[in-house]
Amino acid sequence: MVKFILSNGAKFLAKKTLGTTQQSINLASRSVTTLAETLMAQVPDKQKSLLALKKEHGSKVIGQVTIDQCIGGARGVKCMLWETSNLDANEGIRFRGLTIPECQKVLPTFSGKPGDGEPLLESLLWLLLTSEIPTKEQVDGLTKELHERSKLPDHVVPLLNSLPKDMHPMTQFSIGLSAAQVQSKFAKAYAEGVHKSEYHKHALEDILDVIAILPEIAATIYRNVYHDGVVKKDMDLDYSGNFCRMLGYDNKSFDELMRLYLCIHTDHEGGNASAHTTHLVGSTLSDPYLSYSAGLNALAGPLHGLANQEVLKWIQELSAKFQAEGKEVNAETITEFAWETLNAGKVIPGYGHAVLRKTDPRYTCQREFALKHMPDDELFKIVDTIYSVMPGILTEHGKTANPYPNVDSHSGVLLWHYGFTQYQYYTVLFGVSRAVGALSQLYWDRALGLPLERPKSVTPEWLAAQVK
Repeated sequence: MVKFILSNGAKFLAKKTLGTTQQSINLASRSVTTLAETLMAQVPDKQKSLLALKKEHGSKVIGQVTIDQCIGGARGVKCMLWETSNLDANEGIRFRGLTIPECQKVLPTFSGKPGDGEPLLESLLWLLLTSEIPTKEQVDGLTKELHERSKLPDHVVPLLNSLPKDMHPMTQFSIGLSAAQVQSKFAKAYAEGVHKSEYHKHALEDILDVIAILPEIAATIYRNVYHDGVVKKDMDLDYSGNFCRMLGYDNKSFDELMRLYLCIHTDHEGGNASAHTTHLVGSTLSDPYLSYSAGLNALAGPLHGLANQEVLKWIQELSAKFQAEGKEVNAETITEFAWETLNAGKVIPGYGHAVLRKTDPRYTCQREFALKHMPDDELFKIVDTIYSVMPGILTEHGKTANPYPNVDSHSGVLLWHYGFTQYQYYTVLFGVSRAVGALSQLYWDRALGLPLERPKSVTPEWLAAQVK
């Protein structure tokens, strides 16, 4: 296992805020200050560690595959290396060993005080890439670097301006990022014959560039489709705050929501469709622009990134139905409506998860945000009432492995509260966030020299023959 030296200051911070839970995370030495320097210092030892593991234990069996898994979406098959996060069925997500509440306690915020507001996305990017809790100074430096990298190629905004306004925002998002690929430093270096040991350095350049330009692409789409097409910036703010200004929102509470939203949607280990797609396409040595464009197309699917808008529509339909029938929103009426939905052969959106078997911690932190910032919001009251009765209903129904709410069950209601009502666009926000997790892993894919992904497929006839 790779070991990192922990400075006295970092040790004190870790022990004070996390106690023994901090043992699960490696914090790099504070002797290097920039993100690139931190990573370059880590790569050689991590390369040696992985090579040694493969050489000494490469034949070790770590699982088996059933026919059900083979035809059921490869659920639970352990065959993918992922550095940045781990999803436990009963505990939820950990970013480099830290839970969401732990991240909220120790990662730098806009005020500069950990725990005073939501973590900055830049601080989580640093954590995911390096496994290190950054200082506020390091985060401020990364914010400045991302702002400096954020200029789009001259043709991208005119291209976005030319797209039909009724084209889905996610389609436009994928087009915009793909169009910016002309500035890929990785593609240029590869074409010039750079040695494979240097791939990760050029990949990092692209990764930071992609993360830096995504807000303007996303904001241009939003302003074009729903407003006047004008995008204004405020580079004195952090990544999330500046993104809010580009979208046209100037509200400190909404800035905090955006910081929370972008952080909790970054990563959910590697098996989800958008992260896996980015990893798969990247394994062909497609550059980070093309790799994440592919990931965005996966995110656009109704079974992945579109789920939050489906939840919001369901809640609003429920609210409208109750109003039309003169019913109050309470446990009894929600229970009645839920059974009507289930007995009609429909699902309750926002509940259940492919891996989780408890309430999604990403739901919990959004609920806490709502209790703090918008406790009297009518849609939030509905969501909270649903939460009080739905797990019991779904458990009684007996057809849901996880009867608890997931991240999508809450996010749309928070955005709606602040007047962000264009729910067809919500997945674009998800896409800005997911880049941080998927591309952080893509860096380590190249740094560790991971090969082209090529699983073995089997035919239905072969499967049938296995049970004869």
